[in-house]
Amino acid sequence: MSTTPTRPLALVTGASAGIGKELARVLAHDHNLILTARRVEELNALAAELRAAHAATCHVFPADLADPHGPRQLFDTVTAAALSVDVLVNNAGFGDHGLFADADLSKLLRMIQVNVTALTELTGLFLPAMRARGRGKLLNVGSVAGFQPGPLMAVYYATKAYVNSLSEALDDELSRTGITVTCLCPGPTQSEFRTVAGIRQGFSVAQAMDTRVVAEAGVRGMKRGKRIVIPGFRNRLLIFVERFLPRRVVTAAVRWMQQKRQ
Repeated sequence: MSTTPTRPLALVTGASAGIGKELARVLAHDHNLILTARRVEELNALAAELRAAHAATCHVFPADLADPHGPRQLFDTVTAAALSVDVLVNNAGFGDHGLFADADLSKLLRMIQVNVTALTELTGLFLPAMRARGRGKLLNVGSVAGFQPGPLMAVYYATKAYVNSLSEALDDELSRTGITVTCLCPGPTQSEFRTVAGIRQGFSVAQAMDTRVVAEAGVRGMKRGKRIVIPGFRNRLLIFVERFLPRRVVTAAVRWMQQKRQ
């Protein structure tokens, strides 16, 4: 295990699976890590892998960000360990598929807690120390879903619109402070997101991007100080084209796509 002090320290939420796990793997090449999620066994296995493969120092701090007390407890744990976070990766999040009126309201509220409230709170808690040091990076995982309304996934799309918008605004506010904010906006990705959201697994699997490719694009963009990173030519093209379409047409197209997922 390396304790090289020159390595920056990155905190990755939702690191136990999917894009979060791959972001941790990519960052481990030149960062030490704080890995957090609910699933302790998966975090410990990832930490062992990254220590062996990249000599990265890995701290495992389990946290449930769906618990309103979770973000503060995580921050307090990091502070008690006397660790200074140089890179905050707000990746934790999940979705739900179906009509809003038929949804489990408690699940939707947990989604807002994780996707929006926890992200906002963690940013607010860790940002002051970065400003005091005059350096730092935030990498928020938004989505191409955040660029349009999302019938049948209405709350998820809305949460990602918040993440996309907040990230752009904060990057502007923090210009000339030594801190950059990057929003990674993937499209369909090969991860467990579909299972958690209740999306039919057979739909457009061939079009889903590999999580490693998405993670590499996000870290590369973060290091370059890019404000928005949209991996994949098809995703970038769709976001570009929709700017010229009536909003009702875009919304109807999203609904058609989501209906095929049921």
